Amino acid sequence: MTTFHFITIFPDAFSYLNESILARAVKDKIIGFKFYNPRDFVPSKKKKVSKNDFPEYRRVDDKPYGGGPGMVMEAMPIIKAIEKALVGIRRKKTNKVKIVFLAPGAKQFDTEYAKTTAKKYTDIIFICGRYEGVDARVVKIFKAEGVSVGPFVVTGGELPAMIMTDCIARQLPGVLGSFDSLEETRTASHEVYTRPEVLEHKGKKYRVPKVLLGGNHKLIEEWRAGKKSV
Repeated sequence: MTTFHFITIFPDAFSYLNESILARAVKDKIIGFKFYNPRDFVPSKKKKVSKNDFPEYRRVDDKPYGGGPGMVMEAMPIIKAIEKALVGIRRKKTNKVKIVFLAPGAKQFDTEYAKTTAKKYTDIIFICGRYEGVDARVVKIFKAEGVSVGPFVVTGGELPAMIMTDCIARQLPGVLGSFDSLEETRTASHEVYTRPEVLEHKGKKYRVPKVLLGGNHKLIEEWRAGKKSV
């Protein structure tokens, strides 16, 4: 089983992973998800009065050295969260661990990266930063690999981590149910059609391309590859 570990202060943001194909893969024990909140590794300054007591807000960020806008996530809570994940991984007696730090401008994630990761590692740890980023010493201590999902910036590392998880998971045998479901292994046009053959909308008729109805697989593949317009 391949396990994805998420270091995040917003574990509830990962509800997407509980749906559809990924949820089925978890049920079939092909993949698994674990979450580690850095806030849980900050010492509590508040004495709990009752089980209904409002939980203390445990701060995990501070002002950046050298000045600048925003806040930076502190190193120690994240370090402890990663170490917690590594303890559980070592119990499985595996050293096939990859630690990923989601960062804009880092190495570009793509399908080949997903294939290699799925083949080589049993456990992938994602460090999901927030605010202005994570104290760089975390990356240095664990030799985490910086990865970006695109030439843009989002609010935190949670969305990129889910994108990578989805892409990596689908490379694992059994997750999709059929190898042919991997669109990236075959020629595929972005255009796909299903019934009805003729769709009427606001007085206009939209038809399925004739080549897809003829049964000539060679012509169909050429059309999908963009070699012919039929």
